[in-house]
Amino acid sequence: MNESTIKIRLMKADDFDAVVGIDEKVLKASRPEYYEMKFEKLFKSKDYLPTSLVAEETDGTVVGFVMGVLYVGEYGIFKEEASLDTIGVDPYCQQKGIGEQLINEFMEHLRKLGVRKVNTLVDWNDSKLIQFFSANHFSPSKTINLERSI
Repeated sequence: MNESTIKIRLMKADDFDAVVGIDEKVLKASRPEYYEMKFEKLFKSKDYLPTSLVAEETDGTVVGFVMGVLYVGEYGIFKEEASLDTIGVDPYCQQKGIGEQLINEFMEHLRKLGVRKVNTLVDWNDSKLIQFFSANHFSPSKTINLERSI
């Protein structure tokens, strides 16, 4: 497999099992409830615009995905900003340019929808993910993420 044999397309409802499976391989933990919530919003909400993509091999096997949210009025933002909240590439297929291909297609898709800025959050201690996003033209934001432990 190489980047030229990978097709990027809009995510479909029947991609659920593949997405959950890839996420479990990457994180070594299963999160079907998280994806049930995401897929519910993605495919059953009439107010949700399709922004999530999958990468598939020529035989239709899903090997990666990227999910995000287009802001439509949240936080006073009107369709010019979006977030990338979840990305995953099957560990067997990593280091082959699929993540970069997903990011590029995701950005182009959002650009066509009128988005001008995409945000994401990364754990400060996850140097590999920070390096990945940096290599894909993300930089530190002027927005500060605040938290409070309870």
